[in-house]
Amino acid sequence: MRELTYVAKRTVEWREAPDPKLRSDQEAIVAPVAATSCDVDSAILAGHGFIDPPFALGHECVARVVDIGDAVTAVSPGDLVVVPWSINCGTCDHCRAGLTAHCTAVPHMAMYGAPIGGSWGGLFSDLIRVPYAEAMLVPLPEGLNPVAMASASDNWSLSWRLVAPHLKNKPGARVLVVARGSIGLYVCDIARALGASDVLYVDPDPEHRELARSYGAATAETLEPVRHGFDIAVEATGRVEQLALAVKSLAPEGICESAGNHFRPGELPLLDMYLTGVTLRIARDNVRNHIPDALELAASGKVDPARVVSHVLDWEQLPDELPERRLKPVFVRADG
Repeated sequence: MRELTYVAKRTVEWREAPDPKLRSDQEAIVAPVAATSCDVDSAILAGHGFIDPPFALGHECVARVVDIGDAVTAVSPGDLVVVPWSINCGTCDHCRAGLTAHCTAVPHMAMYGAPIGGSWGGLFSDLIRVPYAEAMLVPLPEGLNPVAMASASDNWSLSWRLVAPHLKNKPGARVLVVARGSIGLYVCDIARALGASDVLYVDPDPEHRELARSYGAATAETLEPVRHGFDIAVEATGRVEQLALAVKSLAPEGICESAGNHFRPGELPLLDMYLTGVTLRIARDNVRNHIPDALELAASGKVDPARVVSHVLDWEQLPDELPERRLKPVFVRADG
């Protein structure tokens, strides 16, 4: 089989690898039918990652099950499934507590798409081994388009978690979104669908702002802090100075969720945060725990994640097209 390999800034190529085989009765082999780049993949391709190439890239896809071990009962060959980005067993103390990104059965930070916590391959591969299929794989609900939901492995489900639980606890909250990619746009869609009273989306890209307006958000090219302006802030830029502006705009006891990959250092206005009373969370997402709820919302018809998909491209175009700067390209297998 082939796996798409990141080899240098803005450069990926197909490399041959052995076909994966089942190693236990708990495993599955799946073949991606629709895969997309995560916002962090864009940072890696731009040369901002902290891991030296080469390595297999990709950690968002909907796949078709090819083979399963004898102990796997949740999915069957032929099923369409969402493949979570992190490797998790489902049975350790952390997994049972919902902390699936911190599974103790595998090395710390074990994941697809980067050789952190071992080498698990990438989801831009012709075939993928899923070591804990019963725990990891989530069947795609009937009627959902794999292209629209290619990001459910990470960005779509992460976006649900960034805002949905907070809106449940504070109905009608005012939401600030400071973003550069797909996560912020998904958040706009979800926040409006779940009853946010106001949504402000901040992004220098005019096309992104236009899409945010189609979701009912107000938009701005840059952010001037709005004192006590928002109950919830979501930062997804990877820029500490933007995170600082976001927390300065929070109402007393406001909540800030940072989904940016902060590869570069910076300073936060800690005294302002202290005086306002700010809850700040900066974290990788325990995405497996949220995928079912995020898919349920997608299936409800209240949201339209397909609008964030910027391009639908053929699988064979991956080496040429993935390095291009695009919002959310989805690569589709013709035989999927």
